[in-house]
Order: sequence, then structure tokens, then C-alpha cells
Amino acid sequence: MATVAIENVQKNFGSTQVIHGVDVAIEDGEFCVLVGPSGCGKSTLLRMIAGLEEISGGRISIGGRVVNDVPPKERDIAMVFQNYALYPHMKVRENMAFALMLAKSPKSEIDQRVNEAAQILGLTPYLDRYPRQLSGGQRQRVAMGRAIVRDPQVFLFDEPLSNLDAKLRVQMRTEIKALHQRLKTTSIYVTHDQIEAMTMADRIVVMRDGIVEQTGTPLDLYDHPVNVFVAGFIGSPAMNMVKGVWSDGAVDVGTVRIPVARPMTAADGQEVLIGLRPEHLSLSEGVGSLPARVEVIEPTGADTMLMCKLGEEDMVAVVRDRVTLRPGDDVRLRPELDKLHVFDARTGASLAS
Repeated sequence: MATVAIENVQKNFGSTQVIHGVDVAIEDGEFCVLVGPSGCGKSTLLRMIAGLEEISGGRISIGGRVVNDVPPKERDIAMVFQNYALYPHMKVRENMAFALMLAKSPKSEIDQRVNEAAQILGLTPYLDRYPRQLSGGQRQRVAMGRAIVRDPQVFLFDEPLSNLDAKLRVQMRTEIKALHQRLKTTSIYVTHDQIEAMTMADRIVVMRDGIVEQTGTPLDLYDHPVNVFVAGFIGSPAMNMVKGVWSDGAVDVGTVRIPVARPMTAADGQEVLIGLRPEHLSLSEGVGSLPARVEVIEPTGADTMLMCKLGEEDMVAVVRDRVTLRPGDDVRLRPELDKLHVFDARTGASLAS
């Protein structure tokens, strides 16, 4: 295992800069997830850690050793790709053993490591099959097994579940998390799926346009987003944003006055966005309740999702109760006042003090 230090790392493609001085410190044994929308630079950053992309500026260290100019095969990392990258003409056993065979490890050691990894991943019955004879989930396990047998300092995962169906993704993310808890190898995982990030990570790095917007534990980012982008990206369904004006410890939204329990640095008369998570809204009258009209109702069994209109603005509420509402009905949505977020309408920065 090892720490990974990313210090002021930059990446240029010609005259275009795509990574703008990123700083991230990943602790020994930590499961760190890089998350962000497509094109934010997270996969490029992972490939620079792996040595598959050159670094235009800054420094990357693995286990205290600067690896900027170290070839990928000498970095003691193992990478799991989105498309599995298995050799179709080799059986599962040979795919898993390939790196050790190249390193000319003793056959007894290769067999021992492959068998141990196969047992951990439930692949023992499939060792003599070819990749084409496996399901997508089984192929992804083989790719993970190939990484495990190398016993690297760091695992790198590049959107490994994006090719799987929804049910299998849920199962595989649980398996990857359980595997990390068992092996405790430092892991860096790239995804655009914030649910994967929230459920798997010890720590999340949220990226946008080649910069780090915020780093923290999943619940830190959920409870204390530093700006509108992080607030909207973390949490599903996304946080509602409602325009208002700050006035004496409250936000005026039209004729409704919503008191804010948390201390804020806003000035009277300042235009703000008030952040309301769908799960923190209830169907009830009371202080701060907002008039809305139901547009679409989506029952999921455990919850009911209400797509509403607040004037011209969209608003989503997730309620635990089963409702008898119909599209076009008028409702009152009451926020949990101690869980409101307030952002500067101009900069998008959080105004929490």
C-alpha cells in the first residue's frame, strides 16, 4: 500500500489546458473517488497517475517516490478499465496470470496467486473458460482478478461499471467495496455516477473543467457543499435551487418568507439561491411552505417523487407517504428549515459562515 500525492498537476493538449493545477493527497489504504461530468478531466488525471499520459506540469508521487518520468510498468500500480481489456484468445486463468508470466514469476507462485484471487472473486469455476463465454459482470471480475494477483501499491479503476446493466452495477459496486475492505489497498476510482461515488468512497474529489471544486467525505459534500455546482451534483435527485432575496436572517421567495436556521454571511438585499433537497421537503402547511403545482407523479414503492412547478421554476419533492394527488393539483411544500442551503446568486458560492 502507499500514499498518492498529486501536487499542482497540469495537463495541456497542444495550446489547450485541460487540467489546471490539481492538488489531491490520497492516504495509505484510502478509497478515493474522482467524480464529475464528462469532460471534467478525471480520466485524464487517472491516466497521468498510471503513466499513460504525460504530465505537463506539477508532480505525482506514489509511496513517496516521484513518478513523473517513471514508465507505467515500474509504478507498481494495477488498472481496471471500462472495457475489461481482456485477451480474447486466453482463458481466464491465463488472463489473470499474464502480468506475472511476463515478470517470469515461478509457476507455483503464479498458480497460488491466481487461485487465491479467483476464490476471492468467485471465479474458480470459470478459470478454464474464455472471456466470450462469460457475462459482463464475470469479465469485470476477471479484470479485477488480474489486478489483484499483481499485489500492487495502488489500484486504479477507470469507470469499470459503466458497461453493466443497472442491477449488476449495484451488485458490483458492493463487491468492489467489500474487496477494498478486505485488501485495504490504496484505490483511486473514476466515475461520473455520483451514486457510485457516495456509496463507495472514503473520500470524494469533485471535479469540473479540470479543477477540483471540493474534496471531502460523502456526507461532508452532501451536508456542506461549497458551491451550487457541488450541491447540484451530489445527491439524487439533485438539489432544488430557488431564487430569493436575503433579509434579516431569512430568504424572501415571492410573498413567502423562509427563515434560515444556519448562520449565513449574506447581506440584506442580496440576491441568493436557496438550496432545498427533494428529500427535505414535505407536503404540509407551516412556516416557509411554498405554493407549488404538481406536474408529474412517480411512485417508486418506498417513496413518491413529485415533479412540481413553483411559479416558472421546476421543483422536485420526494415524500415517504403514498399520495392520492393528480397532475394539476396545488400543494404546499414545506422545507426542513435546519437543512436549507443558501448560495450567492452571482458567484454560486455557499454563504454558510
